[in-house]
Amino acid sequence: MHLAPTGTPDLCGYRLSDGRAVFIEVKRAGGKIRPEQAAFIAKAQAAGALAGFATSVGEAMGIINR
Repeated sequence: MHLAPTGTPDLCGYRLSDGRAVFIEVKRAGGKIRPEQAAFIAKAQAAGALAGFATSVGEAMGIINR
């Protein structure tokens, strides 16, 4: 049983300062993004969410602090 749509990122939440949704797909260095993950991130960004792919804490914080 799936509770979330295919491609849903590893980290989902919201930024406390303004309530904007945050979606981060976490990959190790050299990890590959699946097409459904890329599609989810693109749709989230188009809807105004803070979304992206991160291979480090610094990159994840960069997405959140945009």
